[in-house]
Amino acid sequence: MREPGFHCITFGCQMNVNDSQWVARALVRRGFAECALEEADVVFLNTCSVRDKPEQKVHSALGRVHQANPRALVGVAGCVAQQLGESLMRRHPQVRLVAGSDGIVSVPDAFVRLLNEPEARLSFLDFTAAYPDRDPCLGGAEAPAVAYVNIMQGCDNFCAYCIVPFTRGPRKSRSTASVLDECRAWIDRGAGDITLLGQNVNAFGLDGGGDGTTFPGLLRAVAALPGLRRLRFVTPHPRDFSPETVRALAEVPVLCPRLHLPLQSGSDSVLARMGRGYDMARYLALVADMRAARPDVALSTDLIVGFPGESEEEFADTLAAVDAAGFMSSFSFCYSDRPGTRASSMPFKVPHEVQLERLERVQALQDRRAEAWLQSRVGMRTEVLLESPSPRQDGRGPLWQGRDPWGDAVHVRLTEPGRPGLFVPVRIDSARRHSLLASPVPERN
Repeated sequence: MREPGFHCITFGCQMNVNDSQWVARALVRRGFAECALEEADVVFLNTCSVRDKPEQKVHSALGRVHQANPRALVGVAGCVAQQLGESLMRRHPQVRLVAGSDGIVSVPDAFVRLLNEPEARLSFLDFTAAYPDRDPCLGGAEAPAVAYVNIMQGCDNFCAYCIVPFTRGPRKSRSTASVLDECRAWIDRGAGDITLLGQNVNAFGLDGGGDGTTFPGLLRAVAALPGLRRLRFVTPHPRDFSPETVRALAEVPVLCPRLHLPLQSGSDSVLARMGRGYDMARYLALVADMRAARPDVALSTDLIVGFPGESEEEFADTLAAVDAAGFMSSFSFCYSDRPGTRASSMPFKVPHEVQLERLERVQALQDRRAEAWLQSRVGMRTEVLLESPSPRQDGRGPLWQGRDPWGDAVHVRLTEPGRPGLFVPVRIDSARRHSLLASPVPERN
């Protein structure tokens, strides 16, 4: 009897990617084999509702799945599944499983049951009172160069534009012991770079399920694990970024000098309408504290343009903020309504053509800043964690790609065989538009 085949399709954030990778490992443990979409017995579609027109994208993806493999059993999970629920099964008969954010833990066993019960349909849409912890299913798994570890789920901030509190539920912290156990397991398998994940990592331990460990305490505990070379975290909320976490940047050597700190708007009036809980003075003071603690820190951010009522003057404040904060990169998007959010009922929606024009301007400014950042790296010595052979092979010796401590993509021409997870000291030779080219150098004594 052949192994049942599975295929995963993932939209959205790194937490979704991490959830899908866990589902894949859990299915392999249950005797499944990963395969092409056309050959799969079960298809797992993990969805995101943050970007524009998420429901349409999911319906389109389900249409493509049906066209490619009409016999497959399909499970839909994630934020759009939480929103649309069992209506997905009514509209798409091929869908026999829906699971919200907390229900993903039930997906692997559900697929096994559904294969054995052809008439059954299952849904897991309730939010749980505590973090839905799970066996990481690492036994025999080959560690990637970079490992991601969920530390919490959900958010209580209810920013005016954001649907996450509705689709991910209230914040729930994972136990410190469970986080440390998973981090140790990844390190034992060769991962030297770990990223801690959560919708608002600063709030770790502050909910009713917390075990007394705060986020800066967790950072220090993970950083102390033997064998860990790099530690990162996403996503922090500027309002909740504590002085203790800033001190950790100065005192914990394995914490990488790269932080993603979502700003969303550079206008105080827009920030107030968004309900972000800080103004630009507070945000820039935090940036200054970070740079005082860690002078080499580099910042990236998220920006929303065309929020309801945004004037040209308010947008100009965002352009000024990009320069004032010195972002080395940013992810910028046009505002779009999300059902049930406060912003969806706000008046004075900015016309889409105005949004697009503003988006082009902020992205052009950020592109110039990003290019300047990469050029400033030329001539510097750093260390690159190799992830995979580069797709840009040119016949002049093996070219590998990886990341430096600042998260920059670096292509390294090796003189010896490479492997994922290898740390290589390099000198940055040149900058391309979105990446760096480097050569190995002898390690300093």
